[in-house]
Amino acid sequence: MARKKSNPFGAAMKKYLIAGILTIIPLAVTWVIVAFVVRILTTVGGPPVEQLAKAIRPHAPWLAETVTNPFFLSAVAVVLVVLVLLVLGWMATKVIGRQLIGLLDWVMEQVPIVKIIYGATKKLLVTFQTSPDDVQRVVLIDFPSPEMKTVGLVTRTFEDSDTGRKLAAVYVPTTPNPTSGYLEIVPIEKITATDWTVDEAMTFIVSGGAVTPEHMNFDKGAETKA
Repeated sequence: MARKKSNPFGAAMKKYLIAGILTIIPLAVTWVIVAFVVRILTTVGGPPVEQLAKAIRPHAPWLAETVTNPFFLSAVAVVLVVLVLLVLGWMATKVIGRQLIGLLDWVMEQVPIVKIIYGATKKLLVTFQTSPDDVQRVVLIDFPSPEMKTVGLVTRTFEDSDTGRKLAAVYVPTTPNPTSGYLEIVPIEKITATDWTVDEAMTFIVSGGAVTPEHMNFDKGAETKA
């Protein structure tokens, strides 16, 4: 029986195609995330730049045209928003800045619909900056079946009002966009604790599991906090 001849050209094409796909995927994911952030920053910072161009047009038309160029507009808008964020961050560390933020919080609390969104978002961010008292922040839970686990972030713990059973609210981010996900209520004893940091968990999620922390406690969790 004659041996089937190998096709070096076909094998090389397959090898290069796979290498190309593996090269483009992280670039594509990074591009999507960066483009999403830039689009948001441009939307926020674009109007002030457009007003600036409108003000200088009678005196320097060429400069106004340059400022309103889409690429230049996006770049300036991003820089402007980043500078504003830096100033806000600096002010937040000062006494007068904390007072102004407190005043902003009070104003937001007076608006019926806005106070729900603003308050919930702020509480979530504060929650992720602190650690729960009785469980690890980053955990594994059985999802979507008992044979599988997924990474979750414990936002708070509480008790069942009828049985006293300890429960945890666990946010399950999705890959590669962790800003969307699921909220699961899980009994504490069903949680598999990890020793991961939030940064390690987010890197693991965004990379699709390609970047994994040193320890994986799939079968037996790390010690929970006393």
